[in-house]
Amino acid sequence: MADTKTKPSDVSPDLLIDQAEPAGRREDARILKEIIDRVTGEEAVVWGPTMIGYGRYRYTYESGHSGEAMILGFAPRKASMSIYGLQMWASEGLLEQLGKAKLGKDCIWVGRFSSLNLEVLEELVRLAWSRREDLQAMFPEDA
Repeated sequence: MADTKTKPSDVSPDLLIDQAEPAGRREDARILKEIIDRVTGEEAVVWGPTMIGYGRYRYTYESGHSGEAMILGFAPRKASMSIYGLQMWASEGLLEQLGKAKLGKDCIWVGRFSSLNLEVLEELVRLAWSRREDLQAMFPEDA
């Protein structure tokens, strides 16, 4: 079985943000990091080469594959910001209020934050973080 590349590293989250392109993505990543820092009270950790994550949970799939993943996170990619952990708990109403966003299976993609309702974004982060225990319940250790 292949070793997962998406695991915690010693890279500085601020360094990763400083290297993001274009400049607007860096600005938005700083805003998002500040929101998640404040809501979670957790220290950000770089996962894999490109994602900034908060918290962690263990999972085991029916196939037997197991590992560890971040509870919340984001990747300041060139084309859009990928935000992880919100899609599972986001209600349709909140996503509609967020602004221009695309819902994926594993993340929400957004463009520039100037087109988003940041209060709704913070509420989505707060909701996802408050439901973090539900993730572990979905993947019990003894399964």
